[in-house]
Formats: sequence, structure tokens, C-alpha cells
Amino acid sequence: MVAQRLDGKACAASVEKELHERIAACASAGIQPHLAVVIVGDDPASHVYVNSKVKACQRLGIKSTHIELPSAASEDEVRAVIHRLNDDAELHGILVQSPLPPHMDEEALTDLINPRKDVDGFHPENLGRLVQGRLDGMLPCTPSGVMRMLQWAGMDLTGKRAVVLGRSRIVGNPQALLLGAKGADATVTVVHSRTENAQAICAQADVVVAAIGRPEMVRSDWIKDGAVVVDVGINRVDDATRERGWRLAGDVHPEVAKKASWLSPVPGGVGPMTIAMLMENTVRAAETFQSE
Repeated sequence: MVAQRLDGKACAASVEKELHERIAACASAGIQPHLAVVIVGDDPASHVYVNSKVKACQRLGIKSTHIELPSAASEDEVRAVIHRLNDDAELHGILVQSPLPPHMDEEALTDLINPRKDVDGFHPENLGRLVQGRLDGMLPCTPSGVMRMLQWAGMDLTGKRAVVLGRSRIVGNPQALLLGAKGADATVTVVHSRTENAQAICAQADVVVAAIGRPEMVRSDWIKDGAVVVDVGINRVDDATRERGWRLAGDVHPEVAKKASWLSPVPGGVGPMTIAMLMENTVRAAETFQSE
């Protein structure tokens, strides 16, 4: 068996095609969806991610505002920026790029964002809705992107055993909630660093979502024949055979492709979908303001 490719680029393209129509409807009502991205410091990976988001806005006709602050900026300066963006009636989405410098409280700053403009989906109000089983708030982009990929591949999750590796606020926990929500209806187990017999639990799963940040940890003996595997991890590992001296690796070892029925690639899997769902959240926010 050779796994079929859960192609995030192709799925993201289908999402963007749908968004073009919704953005055109906003334009006819005199509204241009508008996203502001705040980045603090000079983390190279963060700047790459932000540039990808800006390019996606350009492709779709979403207005983007890019605000850069130095790593020495105070938390109060970031707070002031967020308050100003909250008060901007023509701005629909606010994203504060993670990670922030260590002297800042990332969760406290997220709490300041107007929940209706929280296009990352991390505000307690939006996460709280998800805990209640409600999908009418802003959904975290990576977990909702995973769900869209599974839908795009025509997968019926009803009654399937799903394992989520990782329990982070950003991916693991919301991913488990979405997989188990009404309409998806999977039976979900969350595996984390304190879980006993993690390998055996994963080997029973029909669907495995790996989001642990440990390169190529999930090997073929963790996966049962024909399982669907979604690799959320993106890790930089040393590789002397590459000119740049490193390569990107997921949390899943490539050998899993010989055992799984579907496998998302790294890169080109979940990454493009995360950006696509950020664009969708921004358009959704604009539509919400439009309906008032």
C-alpha cells in the first residue's frame, strides 16, 4: 500500500475559489475584508509565515495591514496596538503572530482582541464556544484546516476511532473537540507526554493527527494498516546532504506512507490549509460586520 496524498495545496485552492465569490459579495455591499497582522521581533520563521499570509491576502483581494514591532517593544506597546485595531471599524481581523518575545504574556494579549476579530480563534470566548459544541465562533485555523482536508478527501469520520497526538491550546485540544463534535462524530483519544502505551493506542486508530513537535516520532509500527494520518508537525532538522544544511520534517516518519491509506505531506499539507482558514475567518468576520 502507498498512501494517497492529503494535498493541502489543492484543498486550499478549492477554499480560495469559494472565498472569491464571498469576497465579491462583500465588495458589492461596499466592504473589503481587512486583516491586520502584528509581528513582534525578528524570528525568521515568523516572518516567513507572515509573508505567506500577506501573499494570500493579495491573491484574494483582502486588504492587509502589516505591523512590525521590535523585540524590545514593551507589552504595553502591543496592548496599545491591539486596542487601536479593535476600535478600527473598517478592520475585520486581528492576528498577533506567535511566538512573542519571552517578556510578553501571549495569552493575556490574545484575551484583549475583540472575539469577533479574533481570526486565529484563540480567544477564550471562541474556544469556549467550541467546548460547548458550537461551531458559530471563530475556529482555530490549523484544526479547522485539518477537518476541511478530511472533508475534501471524502472521509466519513462517523464512529471512527481518532487519536490526536498533543494537547496544546493551539492545535491538540481544539482538534480533539472538532473531531468529536456533532457532524464529525469520531470517538477521540488525546495522547500526550504522560500517556501510557501511546504507541499501542495510536496503532488502534482509524485517524491519527500528529501535533507534538517531535520530528518523525510517529513510525510505521504506530499506525494500523489503512489508517488516515495527518501530520501537523513542521520541524527543522540537520541534514548534511542539503546545501543549506537542514530540511523540514514532520512529526510522522516518511515510512508511514507504506502503511497509511492517506498521509498529509510536510511541507504542502496542513500549512497551506492553516493560511486558507485564516483567510476564511477574515471573510467570515467581514460578513458578520456586514450583516449588522
